[in-house]
Amino acid sequence: MMYPLVLDLAADGVPVTVTCRVLGFSTQAFYKWRKAPLSQRDWDDAHLINAARAIHADDPAFGYRFIADELPGRGITAGENRVARLCSQERIWSIFAKKRGLNRRSGPPVHDDLVQRQFSAQAANQVWLADITEHRTDEGKLYLCAIKDACSGRIVGYSIDDRMQSRLAVAALNHAVARRDGDVAGCIVHSDRGSQFRSRKFVSALNRHGLVGSMGRVGAAGDNAAMESFFALLQRNVLDRQRWATREQLRIAIVTWIERTYHRRRRQVRLGRLTPVEYETIINTAASAA
Repeated sequence: MMYPLVLDLAADGVPVTVTCRVLGFSTQAFYKWRKAPLSQRDWDDAHLINAARAIHADDPAFGYRFIADELPGRGITAGENRVARLCSQERIWSIFAKKRGLNRRSGPPVHDDLVQRQFSAQAANQVWLADITEHRTDEGKLYLCAIKDACSGRIVGYSIDDRMQSRLAVAALNHAVARRDGDVAGCIVHSDRGSQFRSRKFVSALNRHGLVGSMGRVGAAGDNAAMESFFALLQRNVLDRQRWATREQLRIAIVTWIERTYHRRRRQVRLGRLTPVEYETIINTAASAA
C-alpha cells in the first residue's frame, strides 16, 4: 500500500501533491484513505479479487478451488477458505455451479452459427466440429476434447486431460492444426457454447491460426449432432465396455480406438464404405492430380 508512504514523505517535508502525482493517484484518494484508512488485509483482498476476476474471465468454468490453484502463478498466496469467501462475496462462481435463487444460463455465443446443421464439406479443412465428453475412472473423471473434419469424418485433433479447462480445447485445436501442417486458414470451427470454447484463450488460438469460429444454440444437441454421434460410438465401443481403474488406462484405450479402429477399420456408409483415412487419401490424390 502506497498511502502510508505519502505520510512518511510528508513528515520529511515532501509535499503531498507531489508524492501523489509521482505515485500515480489523486490527492483526493489519499485524503479519503487518511480519513478512513484501509488495512493491509483489505488491500491484499482487493488484489486477490482482481486476480480472481482475471482468472475467471479467462475460463468461466473455474470455481474458487481452481482459482486458488492458479493464484500462486500470479504471485498471490491465499488459503482455499479465504478464496472461497471472497469469490462468494464478489459472486465469482463457476458457470457449472448451482446457486440458489439465481437463474443460471449459458453465456452468450462469441460466434454466429455458420454451419446451420449442415455437417458436411466438399473438401478437407473447410469445416471442423469440436466437442468435449467425459468419463469416470476409479481415479476420477477424464475429459476428451475432439475435433472432427466434416468432410472425411476423421478426428484431426484431440486432447485428453483430468480437468475440463480452456487449455483442453486449445490443446485439441493446436493438435489439429499441427496434424494438418498448418494449412487451415479460413476453416470453420463449430462447437457448442461451452465455456472452454468461449474462453479468451480458445478465441485467441482461433485467430492466431486464421480459423473462423461458429457456435450452435444453447441446449440444442442437434446443432452439433455429428460430434454427438462420434461420442456415442466412443461410449459404446470404449467407455462403457469395462470399469476403468486409472485415467492412463482409459487414455490409452481412447487413443488406440481412435487411431487404429475408427480411422482405419470402421467403414462409413456416407463415405462409400471407406474409412476416414482411405477417403482422405482418395480426395487428396484427386486434388493433387487436378
